Amino acid sequence: MDIDDLDRRILHALAVDGRAPFARIGEVLGVSDRTVARRWARLRETDRVRLVGAADGLRLGGAQWIIRMHCQPGSATEIAHALARREDTRWVQLLSGGTEISASVQAWSPEERDELILQRLQRTAPVVSITAHGILHTFGGGPDVFHGLRVLPEAEIAALRPVLRGPEATDLTDADRPLMRVLSRDGRAPLAELAAATGWSESTVGRRIDALRAAGLLFFDVDVPDDLLGYHAYSRLWLTVSPAHLAEAGRAIAAHSEVAFCAATTGRSNLVVSAICRDQRDLYRYLTERIGALPMIGEVETAPVMRTLKRAGAYP
Repeated sequence: MDIDDLDRRILHALAVDGRAPFARIGEVLGVSDRTVARRWARLRETDRVRLVGAADGLRLGGAQWIIRMHCQPGSATEIAHALARREDTRWVQLLSGGTEISASVQAWSPEERDELILQRLQRTAPVVSITAHGILHTFGGGPDVFHGLRVLPEAEIAALRPVLRGPEATDLTDADRPLMRVLSRDGRAPLAELAAATGWSESTVGRRIDALRAAGLLFFDVDVPDDLLGYHAYSRLWLTVSPAHLAEAGRAIAAHSEVAFCAATTGRSNLVVSAICRDQRDLYRYLTERIGALPMIGEVETAPVMRTLKRAGAYP
């Protein structure tokens, strides 16, 4: 499937407001609503492009963690699929030679987090080692649009930003789980479908979505495989920076066009980065010329992403 300039503009528009009516997107982009709807249907039909609702992990009681697991040869794929099937995981990836797994954990409570990290994974026989990095601060990623998808001018972005009315939510609760479960599969699910899943009225669903979005607890993510956008070298970087320069380094790296995610974490390496480059030569240039140009960066560990089993949304 090829993605042209109009497709990219529509994807960027949906990244700005995932539930914007096609009529409003068409008006801003200068095309008909039928064209927007037809293009979106074509992008979705292969199941490679999705728009999903996601919670901001830093605002949940269980916080957000990135786990790294080294597995016995031949066992990592099965374990990664098991992780991907869980509702509290995102971005489950096989790294390096296929024996290492990286995954983001967004538990709704400390108890759920501990059940996975301290109990379930520790009892998984083929797992050789586990390290868990708590995310302390996100410099870029999550609700932010990946630079490779940013094609709209600021005037069009401003015209597309949602106007959310009503009070902000104070927290995600267990009552929101059915809502989030449906949105994690389809961020544009109709209100009638969301009402059936939650047992609420359609007006209550609409107000709750607005309240969660206004509070930053819910955002919508355009889930596009990197190769469709022309990127073929995806790597996880673990960097070591002195605490005095951590904020400066995080802000500088998050501004790089190659970076889809950058966060300060706990652990020996205290800055994690998802770098998406055109090819291996581009990755080499990025490491030597951009990361290498930052004097505050100490150790750099690079792990190529071999396969992504789960992205921002629910497991397929």
